Amino acid sequence: MDFDIPLLPGSPRRLSPRAVVRGDRGPKHEQQYLKVPGPRAQGLRGTSTRESGQPSGGGSSHRCSVINNYLDASEQVSSEARLSRMHFHDNQRKVDYVLAYHYRKRGAHPGHGSPGHALAVISNGETGKDPRAGAPGDIDLGPLDALEEERKEQREEFEHNLMEAGLELEKDLESKSQGFVFVRIHAPWQVLAREAEFLKIKVPTKKMYEIKSEGSIAKTFNKVLQKLSSPLKPRVPEHTHSRMKNLSYPFSREKMYLYNIQDKDTFFDNATRSRIVHEILKRTTCSRANNTMGINSLIANNVYEAAYPLHDGEYDSPGDDMNDRKLLYQEWARYGVFYKFQPIDLIRKYFGEKIGLYFAWLGLYTSFLIPSSVIGVIVFLYGCATIEEDIPSKEMCDQQNAFTMCPLCDKSCDYWNLSSACGTARASHLFDNPATVFFSIFMALWATMFLENWKRLQMRLGYFWDLTGIDEEEEHSRPEYETKVREKMLKESDKSVVQKLGTSTTEGEDEDDDDKLTWRDRFPGYLMNFASILFMIALTFSIVFGVIVYRITTAAALSLNKATRSNVRVTVTATAVIINLVVILILDEIYGAVAKWLTKIEVPKTEQTFEERLILKAFLLKFVNAYSPIFYVAFFKGRFVGRPGSYVYVFDGYRMEECAPGGCLMELCVQLSIIMLGKQLIQNNIFEIGVPKLKKLFRKLKDETEPGETDSAHSKHPEQWDLDYSLEPYTGLTPEYMEMIIQFGFVTLFVASFPLAPVFALLNNVIEVRLDAKKFVTELRRPDAVRTKDIGIWFDILSGIGKFSVISNAFVIAVTSDFIPRLVYQYSYSHNGTLHGFVNHTLSFFNVSQLKAGTQPENSQFDQEVQFCRFKDYREPPWAPNPYEFSKQYWSVLSARLAFVIIFQNLVMFLSVLVDWMIPDIPTDISDQIKREKSLFVDFFLKEEHEKLRLMEEHPRRSPGTGRRSRSSPTASPAPSGRSQLGSSVSSGSQHTNV
Repeated sequence: MDFDIPLLPGSPRRLSPRAVVRGDRGPKHEQQYLKVPGPRAQGLRGTSTRESGQPSGGGSSHRCSVINNYLDASEQVSSEARLSRMHFHDNQRKVDYVLAYHYRKRGAHPGHGSPGHALAVISNGETGKDPRAGAPGDIDLGPLDALEEERKEQREEFEHNLMEAGLELEKDLESKSQGFVFVRIHAPWQVLAREAEFLKIKVPTKKMYEIKSEGSIAKTFNKVLQKLSSPLKPRVPEHTHSRMKNLSYPFSREKMYLYNIQDKDTFFDNATRSRIVHEILKRTTCSRANNTMGINSLIANNVYEAAYPLHDGEYDSPGDDMNDRKLLYQEWARYGVFYKFQPIDLIRKYFGEKIGLYFAWLGLYTSFLIPSSVIGVIVFLYGCATIEEDIPSKEMCDQQNAFTMCPLCDKSCDYWNLSSACGTARASHLFDNPATVFFSIFMALWATMFLENWKRLQMRLGYFWDLTGIDEEEEHSRPEYETKVREKMLKESDKSVVQKLGTSTTEGEDEDDDDKLTWRDRFPGYLMNFASILFMIALTFSIVFGVIVYRITTAAALSLNKATRSNVRVTVTATAVIINLVVILILDEIYGAVAKWLTKIEVPKTEQTFEERLILKAFLLKFVNAYSPIFYVAFFKGRFVGRPGSYVYVFDGYRMEECAPGGCLMELCVQLSIIMLGKQLIQNNIFEIGVPKLKKLFRKLKDETEPGETDSAHSKHPEQWDLDYSLEPYTGLTPEYMEMIIQFGFVTLFVASFPLAPVFALLNNVIEVRLDAKKFVTELRRPDAVRTKDIGIWFDILSGIGKFSVISNAFVIAVTSDFIPRLVYQYSYSHNGTLHGFVNHTLSFFNVSQLKAGTQPENSQFDQEVQFCRFKDYREPPWAPNPYEFSKQYWSVLSARLAFVIIFQNLVMFLSVLVDWMIPDIPTDISDQIKREKSLFVDFFLKEEHEKLRLMEEHPRRSPGTGRRSRSSPTASPAPSGRSQLGSSVSSGSQHTNV
């Protein structure tokens, strides 16, 4: 019996005109088939034949599809028959992946309509016209036409190679002068089984076991906790809290009897199916495209526009029909469910393990911010409650003390009373009090406990998600790496070596030294990276210095005016911080692009290496950019001012700025809070919400204004692949992680100066979780499911920040705050063991007659004649034998500061190590379950082997016409329909599948 099937695209055999059955010009659903005798593949389901030129149904509103030899030629395609937009037009085969490309017919230029000829795709994928339309040779090939023909041939060969790998393809006719074509890909059961075995994908077996319960106290506590938290749980199926679990085992076609395969179409979920297809796409080669390997290379060369798996339908579709995407939107990706826990299992099922781990990490980090926020608020309230009892601020506000301070600038600044800085001193006490020291220790231990709990949660998720024991997946070379290798070989060798490249790339990764990039080839890129990163860091420091100059000059200018003289410090501080914030936001975007460019010129071989190097560069540049102004205020401002009569000048007449009378801690708090809050609000509201909406609007306007033909019926009822193509492409998790890592630095590095940082981080993250969720569910194309065991290099960065925060907080307390000077005064110099007299102790005397000529205040309007003015420092008085030298109090305070740094750092590090040791990385119940699972699987495996042997022994004794038919080989071919036709028998209480 004969079948009408299309010949494989890209086949070297070309059809003669006699072999091609051409369709009439009228119908839009024409297709050309090569008639061959008998079934050529197991997937054929049709048994009747029909000439392709005949209409496929009077009521058809869809074009017939150009697919490979799995097409059932007898099927009728109509709009009424379409039950799902997730399947081929036969409503049976699921679309697992989509390739999109833009085509332009020969001689068709933008702005010109279609010539109106009937077009059909013949067996080798070429576009044939009606014979009456004239020969193709009548049209001269322009440069654009030649490029389009070359891309077309590459697509034909690539699609042919995909079908050679067993995939099934479907695509519409190129019936317009130009437009988009979507190649739908379906992986049949044979391909899924083969690739699942190759990728060692763990799948559930028939054996289920009950997870061992905890002790009675823990069990009771968990029950109470589950009951109390039930209103906070999303209404989705959960797996990690289930009492039953399937044993999992890497898929093997030789051990099919281990798995409970009820339906082959649903045995692998959509994420796994698309992952398998993506692996095939990544390793399929194309010789016409210089032996490039994988779909990424073809996308980079504009052969295809995009490649993506489909979403599971629409998230806002009316009706009660439910899919995973709609369920995620309703229970996770809306701001109205911000109070609920995240459905981590469903996120992992839909998006894959990599994205699932990100949201699990973000959820744990957000929940850990709750106790730190509570403690931070308590510390802040303690400062508010004790502000009236703070003796130093009382002394500063007491006008009877009459501390006459030296001028803050030359000429234009006058003498001033210390009591005028009363407000700043009182505000400083809110954050500079003894409670902040203990809060810093708490936050250092908090960071350690957070990382340890994340390791435990990671292991728990790995157990329930069957990630334990998985191997690292083989990484394919990036297109840029292949191009560089090819260019190198073209320069160094002749064409025979180029041919060798094609062979070695096809056969495997065992390349010769000539076939890969050495350090000599990469040296220019490394040199450029080193020089560019140094330049960017120097640029950041230069901008910080520019803001310093702005503060100095603005303060001097405002001091000339009597009306603005009283608010100089507030005005300068506020405007400088806003300038810093704007510069940080701009440089953040620039540094992200620069880091990507620098990583590209390094030419890393694999995507994982590329991602790790990109993360390190971007983090280094953004870390310096975000924290350099804060580091300046915390550790450098006011340290190099000099003293009256011997100031340090930046420019002629402009001397270095100094801290406020209450210290620099209050200014550090203002700087940190404005940068942190501004960065979060602007990045969340403008960059993460506004920019994607603007991109979507721009793309929509571009599509509407683009010249070409439109299909009104198709635009009213778009397919799922059309809807997904209009979404933003997924670009990775690096921006999401980077934003949270920088925030983690704000929370931990300078928490001694801003105890409310965890509170604002918590409020931001509650919105951030839902913002990211909405973006992934509604605005991005579905990402490829990536299987991974951990969050990778981000954990090392977090651990590094946690350790560095101990040092930074030690120096903030010791150097920036007045905590150490107060302790030294109270226990070494105070007459009654209190802080009475502390302010006078910290102020030195200066004889105003020793001011340099030209620096004295002009037209001084101070109430009294000044002989001595005061300045904040520990120096000898003018009447001492060594006037203005550092006093012994200075050296006492300095040694106490250094001793505090050493003691604080070692104490916190010791406590962190102790916490790390006390909290095991693997939860005890999980390690017990893993051991138990291994022993259970051995018993289950032996039991199934015995059952298999028993069935094989009984098979010859059965009569052919009685009983259920059992195949003798576990690797027998499945039914053509792709659904399981396997029987079952029950033995020893376990269900078995006959194979």
